[in-house]
Amino acid sequence: MSGGGSLGVGLPYQKFVSFALEETRLRSILTPHPSQEKFKFIKSNDDNTVFNALSFSAPKIRLLRNLTIEKKNAFQQTMTHLAYSRLLPFSTILMMHIPMQVLDFAAFSEPEYDLPIFCANVFTTPAQSIVVLDLNPLYDTTIHKDYKDKYYKKIMPLAQKYSEKMQLFPWGGKITSESLRFFSPIVIWTIFESTERNHHVLHLAFMDYYKVWLELMDQAIKENNKVTIARNREQQHKYLTWRAEKDLVMEFLFEGVNTLGTKSFLDYFPKYARDDGSVNKKRSMIGKSFETRPWDANGEFFGDAEA
Repeated sequence: MSGGGSLGVGLPYQKFVSFALEETRLRSILTPHPSQEKFKFIKSNDDNTVFNALSFSAPKIRLLRNLTIEKKNAFQQTMTHLAYSRLLPFSTILMMHIPMQVLDFAAFSEPEYDLPIFCANVFTTPAQSIVVLDLNPLYDTTIHKDYKDKYYKKIMPLAQKYSEKMQLFPWGGKITSESLRFFSPIVIWTIFESTERNHHVLHLAFMDYYKVWLELMDQAIKENNKVTIARNREQQHKYLTWRAEKDLVMEFLFEGVNTLGTKSFLDYFPKYARDDGSVNKKRSMIGKSFETRPWDANGEFFGDAEA
């Protein structure tokens, strides 16, 4: 995927955020979320790094939050490895001596709804962009077929539009089965050259995916069963606990990890435990891996896996 000339840093990721906020306000009333105050304590030792953060809630939305990072005036270096199957840990980003931009945007429903989690993670250098764009399932779609059919059966053409049919976003490389449980059949996981054309297509994909999430939100029916609500809350907490273990900006990016539940990372993922009770940080690098998209056009998991 190429063409359009070198893009470099200076990507207008705020354009992505503005679109999402405007579209949300057409359907709901956004209220500033208390987590935004916590961002004031996030500091960088690098004067060339700029942060922007916003967070809101709405009648059906527990949290809609965004963090953008722009790092300028450093020597250029090609990014060739993703430390986790999303973005690099926040602390690592700050220490890297490369010009770059980061978009981390997410939307979580209230626990009374079992909506997928909207997720847009983009890491861009002058050479390439690393992207995860998804409606992360609240329940593992390889196990919960009813959940997959409920939310993804009708929107599978999205994945086809931007990957297989138009060949715009090829699969970005190996993802372990342990990380894959948090992805949906429509996930865009890709690495491409940083060009104006490619960035424009990414913007189109972001708009399409977010509009679909808002439509699902509009159609969502409030759950009254306390057991189901508690289960939804725990699944959000499980997702946040997984993500927070891979990063440091827990109080903003992973707001809710300390309030939605009390289970620890090892309570959810006991296979990561070392003999001394600590977390095995290398665990996500082992097990089965997927070098190509492991879902077919209908969203059925076929697991083209390698050891």
